[in-house]
Amino acid sequence: MQSYRLTIPGASRPVEPASVRDATSQHADLFIETDADRSRAAASLAERDALFFQALAQQQIKLNDDQVQAVRHGDGPLLTIAGAGSGKTTTLACRAAYLMQVARVSPRHLLLVTFSRKAADEMKQRLAEIPGVPLRSAQSVEARTFHSFCLQLLRRSGMRQAVLGDDGQQRITIKRLLRESGTSFDFEPESLLALLSSYKCRMLTANDLPEASPAEREIKRVLLRYEQWKQDGGMIDFDDLLLLTYRKLSAEPEMLTALQERFRYIMVDEFQDTNTVQYEIVRLIAGASRNLMVVGDDDQTIYSFNGASSEAILSFDKVYPDAKVVALRVNYRSSAEIVGLGNAVIRGNKHRRPKTLTVPTAEQGQAAGSDDAVDAAIGTAGKPMFARPATAEEEAALITASIRKLIEPGGYSYGDIAVLYRSAGSGRATIEHLLQAGIPIEEHGDLLSFYESPLIRPVMAHLKLSLHHRDKQAIEMMLPTLYVNRESAMKWIREKDAQQAKKWPLIHLTSLPSLQQFQKDAVLERLRLIKAAAAQKPAIAIRKIRDAFFDKFAETNRGGTPHKELMKELLDELESSAGRFETVESFVAFAEDMAKRQAEAKGDVKPASGEGSNDAGRVQVMTIHRSKGLEFPAVFVIGASEGIMPHRSAIQPQQPKQTSSQEEIERDKEEALEEERRLMYVAVTRARERLYVSSPAFYHGQKAELSRFLAEAGGGRQTVSAAGSTAGVRQRQR
Repeated sequence: MQSYRLTIPGASRPVEPASVRDATSQHADLFIETDADRSRAAASLAERDALFFQALAQQQIKLNDDQVQAVRHGDGPLLTIAGAGSGKTTTLACRAAYLMQVARVSPRHLLLVTFSRKAADEMKQRLAEIPGVPLRSAQSVEARTFHSFCLQLLRRSGMRQAVLGDDGQQRITIKRLLRESGTSFDFEPESLLALLSSYKCRMLTANDLPEASPAEREIKRVLLRYEQWKQDGGMIDFDDLLLLTYRKLSAEPEMLTALQERFRYIMVDEFQDTNTVQYEIVRLIAGASRNLMVVGDDDQTIYSFNGASSEAILSFDKVYPDAKVVALRVNYRSSAEIVGLGNAVIRGNKHRRPKTLTVPTAEQGQAAGSDDAVDAAIGTAGKPMFARPATAEEEAALITASIRKLIEPGGYSYGDIAVLYRSAGSGRATIEHLLQAGIPIEEHGDLLSFYESPLIRPVMAHLKLSLHHRDKQAIEMMLPTLYVNRESAMKWIREKDAQQAKKWPLIHLTSLPSLQQFQKDAVLERLRLIKAAAAQKPAIAIRKIRDAFFDKFAETNRGGTPHKELMKELLDELESSAGRFETVESFVAFAEDMAKRQAEAKGDVKPASGEGSNDAGRVQVMTIHRSKGLEFPAVFVIGASEGIMPHRSAIQPQQPKQTSSQEEIERDKEEALEEERRLMYVAVTRARERLYVSSPAFYHGQKAELSRFLAEAGGGRQTVSAAGSTAGVRQRQR
C-alpha cells in the first residue's frame, strides 16, 4: 500500500507528518512514501520521545501520567483541566519543549497567550531551563499577554493611536467630563470605566449602554463623550486593543491567513479567565490548524464581573468535538488535608467538570510537577484549623494573636503568611488590628483606606462637618448628596463666604439662584441633621444619616440594584466600626489614624530585617479575587459565615428584570452561588502547609450561621480559640 506525503525540494530525507514536521517549510512537492519510510519515521519519533523524557528525569523534572498525556499531544484541540497546584506551568513549558525537540516544530510557530507579563516571562524562563532547549529557541517562542499581542499586531498593521495605559489619566478625564456635564449624580470614574470595560469584553460598545433611567442616560452620555475624546485625541484604551484586533482579523482575511500560517500551535493559559472577545480572537487564529491547547480550571472561574465564564471550559469539547481532554489531578502545593477540604468544598457545585484532586505518591515525588518546591515534611502537618469567634473584632484579635505565634523563633516569617477575605468590608477589622499591633502588612488593593473609599467618604464628611463646621473639603465631599453640582456649588459658597463668613458656610447654598425651593429646604434639613450628630454616638449618627437620605442616594447614584447588597455591606460595616466609640470626635480621630497608618504601610518600602530573620517581609492582606494564582505557606481565610461567604448578594433575591422568566431567575441565583463556592475553593487552595478558617457567629449585629460551604464539606476540622489557636504549629527549620 502506498501513500502520498510532502517533502521539501532538495531535502536529503523525507519531512515527517504534520504533527512532527518542521513547519518552517513554505514550498513542497509530492512523492511516494513506502511503509518502510513510515516505519523509520515512527522509530525516529519514538527515539526522540524517549530521549526527551530521559533528559527531563535527569534534571529531576518528573511528570505524572496526566502531564505526560498533555505534553505528548500532537495536532488538534486539547483541553487541559489544571486543578489547583497541579503544575500547569511545568506542563505548558514541557509541551512547548516537546513540540520543538520531538515534533521538530520551529519555536517561531508557537504562540503562548497569558494574562500577565510576569507569567509570560516565567514561561520563557521555564522553557530555557528544560534540557536541550537553547536560550535562543526559548526566546523565539511568542509568549505574550492578550493585550501585548494585540498591540503588536495592530502596530505592525499601521495603527498609530496612542494607548491610554495610565488609569489615572482615564479617571481624570471621566471626572472632567462629569464636571462639564453639570450632573448632580455622584458617579465614581472608576465605576463608569469598569462598566464600559465590561461591555467591551462582551464585544459591545458605549452605544449599547442602557437608557432606562436618568442615571443610566447620564452615564451613557458621559461615556459616549469619553469615547469621542479618545477618538479626537488619537487614543485607544486596553479594551479597544482587543475589539480592534477582532474586527481587523474578521475583516482582513489576508492578515488572518498570515497569522494562521505563522502560529501553528497555540496555547492559552488561565483559560477560565478569558472573556468573549479574547476567546474569539484565539479561535480565529487557531481556525486553520486547530492546534489549540487551552489550560485552565472551571473550579477557579471567579471573574464573571470581568466577562469570564466557566462555560468556555465546560463547552470546549462541544465547540471542538475531536478535542482531547486531560485533567491534571495531582496537587503538588498543599497538604493532603487541605486538598481534601478543597475537594469537599467544590464538590457542591453542579455545573463543573467532575474531578478529585490527590496529592503526590512517594514515587511521584514532591517538587517534580510543582510550580514551586514543597516542603518535604508537609505531610506531617497541614490539617485545616477552624475557629468560631463571636464577632469580626474578636476574629481580628484571634488572627493577630495567631500570626504573632506563627513567627516565633524557628517558625514562619511575616512574608510566609496571607490573610484572605471576601470583600473590603469583611477585611476591615483584621486590617485595623494588624496595623494597631504593629504587624507589617502589604495590602493588595487601591491606595484608599476603608474610611476613604468612595461610598464611605460622604458619610464621614457629614461627621467631620458636625465637628468642624467650616471644613471646606468635607463640604465639597457631601455636596453631591444634595443633588447639586459640586463645582458650581463650591464656587458659590467660597465667593459668598469671602464676602460674609458664616459659622456654617453650607448655609450660603440656600441663596444659590439655580436652586429650587425644595432643594433649599433640603439644605436646611441637612444642616439640622449635621448639627445634631455632634452630640450623638457615632453609630446612631450614621444610622440617622443613612435613614434620612444616604441609603437611597447611594442606590440611585452608585449602580442601583446589582450592587445594592455590596453597598449595604460597606455601610453596615461602617456602623459596626463606629459602634465601638462613644463620641463622633473619637471615631473620626480613629478613622483618620487608620487612614494614615494604612497609607504609611502602603508606602513602606524598607527592606526586610535580613535574610533568615523570622520577621522578614510583610503579611500579605488581600481579597480572595486578588489571591488567585498565588500560594503561601500559611493562609488565614476570614469571614467564612453566611452573608459574607457566600455573600448576601448571592443568597438574597435581587430585583429581577421584568422580562426574566422564573427559570432564568433561578439560574442566575444558582450561578451566583456557585461562583461564591468557587471563591471559597480558591481561598483554601492558596495554602501550602497551614490553613486557618474562621467564621464569626455574629456579623453586623445579626446572627451568622457557619458558611454552607464548610457545613457541606463537614467533618475533620479542629476547632481553635484565642487561647489555643496556635497549638501544634510546626516549627520550620531555616
